[in-house]
Amino acid sequence: MSKSSITQGKKRWLYIPLGLIIFMCMGTVYAWSVFRKPIEELFNIGATQSGLPYMFFLVSYALGMPIAGGLIEKYGPKLITIIGGLIVSIGWVLSGFASSINMLIISYGVIAGAGVGVAYGAPMAVAAKWFPDKKGLAVGLTLGGFGLSPFVTAPLANWLVNSYGPFQTFKILGIAFAIIITVLALPLKFPGRELSIDSDQDKSNDKNEINLDTKDMIKTPTFYGLWICFVIGTLVGLMAIGISSPVAEEVVNLDASTAAFMVSFFAIFNGIGRPIFGGITDKLNPKKAAIISYMLIILASILMLNAGEGNIFLYGVAFAIFWLNLGGWLAIAPAATGIFFGAKNYSKNYGFLFTAYGVGAVLGNLLAGKLRDILGSYLYTFYPTIALAVLGIIIAVLMLKEPKIED
Repeated sequence: MSKSSITQGKKRWLYIPLGLIIFMCMGTVYAWSVFRKPIEELFNIGATQSGLPYMFFLVSYALGMPIAGGLIEKYGPKLITIIGGLIVSIGWVLSGFASSINMLIISYGVIAGAGVGVAYGAPMAVAAKWFPDKKGLAVGLTLGGFGLSPFVTAPLANWLVNSYGPFQTFKILGIAFAIIITVLALPLKFPGRELSIDSDQDKSNDKNEINLDTKDMIKTPTFYGLWICFVIGTLVGLMAIGISSPVAEEVVNLDASTAAFMVSFFAIFNGIGRPIFGGITDKLNPKKAAIISYMLIILASILMLNAGEGNIFLYGVAFAIFWLNLGGWLAIAPAATGIFFGAKNYSKNYGFLFTAYGVGAVLGNLLAGKLRDILGSYLYTFYPTIALAVLGIIIAVLMLKEPKIED
């Protein structure tokens, strides 16, 4: 390895904490529950309506990814991260002036969500390209900020809401995000060609390397297998995040403050799930990582079906696993995109794959709500999670393999 590459190799570790903090700002969406009750009281609305800004945020963020994916390679990660961060900031600041839930859906849900979708792929692509030898681990560590965000931002947002009210909090955080994301985005760049040329691991992989563009990627069965697996992983994970607190109160009979503490505790697992499963994907392969994830989902579902009133231990273990797995899929999917389809069109390819996240978000929210309304308990959601995990194992075994390239 040349001297310049050794220097670059040492400097590359800087991009992980930069990306992690940027993702921590954008991951404040997971602290939405802090705003829900005050907004319900101010707008005189129910729980279904107060959940709409969160749902629209997730969908808008998922739709923004494929749109921005192709722009990252063209304009560079610094500019796209700054633009996305400013859109996030505008959405939060405008939310501070909302006078109805519909305005909040547009400002917070659509605008701020789209901003996250624009910026999300850039720091992640930087990590993936600087670490061709540790792609899953590097992406997982960087994305860990998104999962860990509520552990830091939920108490901060709660303090601000109690001190200044929800609307002032939106403005304060919006301005803070504009400054933090812009400053941290300034050093972001892709490596020069010499890093990949001089990397020993890359040399050994060059013979077998494939680089599919998005058009060719979506012609492969591997893409659809990975897309469906990603839908299942995010559906189960996002559904679990959405019902963590009500399950604690309704099924396990915990008080509201204990339930809130458990949600902050689970956020740690969402964060660490990304580097853990990123590392597993590197060491084994995407298929084995997916199967491990689904087996854990089955275990967590069985634990919840046996968790009764007062059984905080089974509840805690089960939901820690659910949150871990959501974080896991947000490392497995991007790492698998690079492994199966190559680094050249990585940002755009993962942007298209990420539409699975939006589908999972909508289906997960609807499934949990409908089962609770029809059958009277959130416990019934843990039967379909078992069935979905079994389906995921079958699809992973049959379809998660390197695509065959026609000469």
